Amino acid sequence: MHAAPPAWLRWAPFLFVFLWSTGFIGSRLGTPFAEPLTFLSWRYLALVAILGAFALATGAAWPRNAREAMHAAAAGLLVHGCYLGGVFCAIARGVPLATIALLVGIQPVITALAAGPLLGERLTRVQWLGIALGFGGVVLVVSGKWGGPAGDAIGYASGLLALAGITAGTLYQKRHCGAIPMVTGNIVQYGAAGLVTFAIALATETRVVQWTPQFLFALGWLVLVLSLGAIGLLYTMIRHGEASRVSSLFFLTPPVTAVMAYFLFGERLPPVALAGLAVSAAGVALVTRGARMEKP
Repeated sequence: MHAAPPAWLRWAPFLFVFLWSTGFIGSRLGTPFAEPLTFLSWRYLALVAILGAFALATGAAWPRNAREAMHAAAAGLLVHGCYLGGVFCAIARGVPLATIALLVGIQPVITALAAGPLLGERLTRVQWLGIALGFGGVVLVVSGKWGGPAGDAIGYASGLLALAGITAGTLYQKRHCGAIPMVTGNIVQYGAAGLVTFAIALATETRVVQWTPQFLFALGWLVLVLSLGAIGLLYTMIRHGEASRVSSLFFLTPPVTAVMAYFLFGERLPPVALAGLAVSAAGVALVTRGARMEKP
């Protein structure tokens, strides 16, 4: 039997959506000063150092065997390597943030479709309605902020890689990584993603970094707030809830990111985008608070 989720977890979805949405902001702030995979390599190095020091200081348990370590590494390559690498490369190649938001916004739909055969989760009709509303809200927000085509084929392929990575990573984390210690499991995940990311950066990038205050702020925010805060919350919610229900929260990140961009960068938020905010919120409410998942 699974342990009952802690009481504070009821507030975790709201905090997760806010923290996750800041990832697009941090990426935009930092990418002008470093190539995308170089940027991510420094991020992963900092994370392994911080978590490694914490694990040593607290005597944290490590994965029990090579099989668990391999599962953690695979999840890290999907969630961190493919997803974050894809998003950063797409932004660096000039793909509009609205387009990336729309691509990643499809993730809950794919997860819900795959969670049945892979994890034995079955959505009710009310929850399917919530997923449809959530996706419709994302489309409304993005359509209201559309700035025309930009980027190139590699940029759009990177966006699709990000979508595939976060979808497969969510399912893989739920199925194979539930018993792996959180802290040391993340060390393995970030270490595996970092090795692969840095290897690709060695082959494709100059690895030059402009250590400006803005870059340092963006790097620190992405390390401490995104990778330690948001990813930790995501994995905690996956452990205590259905993968498709947790994934529905991703519908809210494009609208919340749009609001942040309005206040931070002065981007216009037209009425159709405001309508999308409300539709997405209603969709997530139906998925997370509606009828429970039924097991076959």
